[in-house]
Amino acid sequence: MMKSENRIQTKRKPKPQIREMTMQRGINFPSDEELVMMILGSGTKTLPLEEMSFKVCRVLCQTKAEKIIPELLKIQGIGHSKALAIASSLELGRRFFCHKGIKIKTPEDLIPFVTHYTLTKQEHFLSVMLSGANEIIDIHVASVGTVNYTVVHPREIFSLAVKENASSLILCHNHPSGSVTPSNEDIETTKRLVDAGEIIGIPVIDHLILTQDSHFSFFEHGLLEGKK
Repeated sequence: MMKSENRIQTKRKPKPQIREMTMQRGINFPSDEELVMMILGSGTKTLPLEEMSFKVCRVLCQTKAEKIIPELLKIQGIGHSKALAIASSLELGRRFFCHKGIKIKTPEDLIPFVTHYTLTKQEHFLSVMLSGANEIIDIHVASVGTVNYTVVHPREIFSLAVKENASSLILCHNHPSGSVTPSNEDIETTKRLVDAGEIIGIPVIDHLILTQDSHFSFFEHGLLEGKK
């Protein structure tokens, strides 16, 4: 004779449908912990996803950027893949969105927001649009070229600047060769764009050449003049 067993079933608390709600309401809807939950994807048997996300957020609040990965790896259940996913999300957001509204007083103020282009193997020509208060409106990649050359047309630089109601521009491009010395083409292109800016009424106030180790400012070296 088989005995009937009264099994007590414990109901698990359903996981919040964060992804679905975010798709409906937008990326501003989730809390910090919920954003981290979507990046992590899952917890472990001993550390639920919600608790892991809380610990990650605590690390993010208390740690400098350069030490994020080592500190995340100290959390139980966080391996290299999860730590890199979190750090990569932070860095990507910084590169594309953190610059807006930043006031630029010197070339050094701009470098942190464009230095990642020095990691590429092709020349990238950037247009940094500034407001009347010298605050960054946006950073636009106007042209991508080869390892040592890129073609830039004034219309590509100034059409978006007019649309964004920019008051002035800073031009930037990287030198994959590692040398910050401006070429003759760099100087001629700068003169042409300075002239175009004067005509349109959106002055070019500097042109920076970027490498991983250094930068060159046309303004600081007295080279920011048109052909006239």
